[in-house]
Amino acid sequence: MRIEQNYSLEHHNTFHIPARTRWFMEYDSEEELNRILRDEYFQECPALHIGGGSNLLFVNDYSGIIIHSAIKGISLTEETPGSVLLRVGAAECWDDVVAYAVSKGWGGVENLSHIPGETGAAAVQNIGAYGAEIADVIETVEAYNRLTFEKHVFTNEACRYGYRRSFFKENHHDPYIVTHVSLRLQKTPVYRCDYGNLRNALVGFEISLRTVRDAVIRVRRERLPEPEELGNAGSFFVNPVISGAQFEALNERFPEMPSYPLPDSCVKVPAGWLVEKCGFRGKRKGNAGVYEKQALVLVNCGGATGGEIATLAEDINLAVSDTFGITLVPEVRYVY
Repeated sequence: MRIEQNYSLEHHNTFHIPARTRWFMEYDSEEELNRILRDEYFQECPALHIGGGSNLLFVNDYSGIIIHSAIKGISLTEETPGSVLLRVGAAECWDDVVAYAVSKGWGGVENLSHIPGETGAAAVQNIGAYGAEIADVIETVEAYNRLTFEKHVFTNEACRYGYRRSFFKENHHDPYIVTHVSLRLQKTPVYRCDYGNLRNALVGFEISLRTVRDAVIRVRRERLPEPEELGNAGSFFVNPVISGAQFEALNERFPEMPSYPLPDSCVKVPAGWLVEKCGFRGKRKGNAGVYEKQALVLVNCGGATGGEIATLAEDINLAVSDTFGITLVPEVRYVY
């Protein structure tokens, strides 16, 4: 177990905000996690469990305890004629898991290539891209209840997955810490290549797990900055879902507005288009800015504080609300 005091979190968030935490604890096993959860001092302090920090914005220093998992490993726990089941440690880099699956010829996660973060957080966030979500392949999630110290194994259904939603993100009185995720992958892949940018990137290539993964990586690199080069957390806002009636009214004013009809008569609208339409693409405020190639991405231009990025996000939200009557919801979690 690793314990640090007055610890910098700059390398634990992809915005590279140099916030500090009063205590930092990193555990290597479920037994060590149990020891932390049962500690009286831990129970009295505010505490936040983080993954790779690819979905966090530290607005201020954190006065409590930051906990981080170091549980890694990818093991084959079941094999059938058509599929395999992998048990993955929560701290395993998600893209490493995708690369491993592709190298073995197992399909189901190739569209989720090059998404930053760790596997446990990916299961909590229900990451998704190019027509796929991690919920499509999750069979079970193992997690510890922070209040009762009990371990639970959640089925996919019990995880209550939805668009960027899961049981683990809901507001309830039973917070859980994910330790392992089991993924069901297919030996005969079913490819999802109809997403516009991905379809174009595959023109001229024979479809395979490798070519799909490579195409996804190319598209992401063209549209999104590498966090190591320009601090960011990917898409900052969730694509809003509005009623059909509201969309029809907006479509009269903005006939060029992109839209994605949903089964319940609602319509999903690209948040990036709304932000760009309000003139924010490539704009900068202090040390925070909006990425010039993708208006949905807020960036640390160098030396930004979490407060600067949060202020820019609020300016964007006010402009979108005034122009379209739509309130954007941050996909990024603010930490104070």
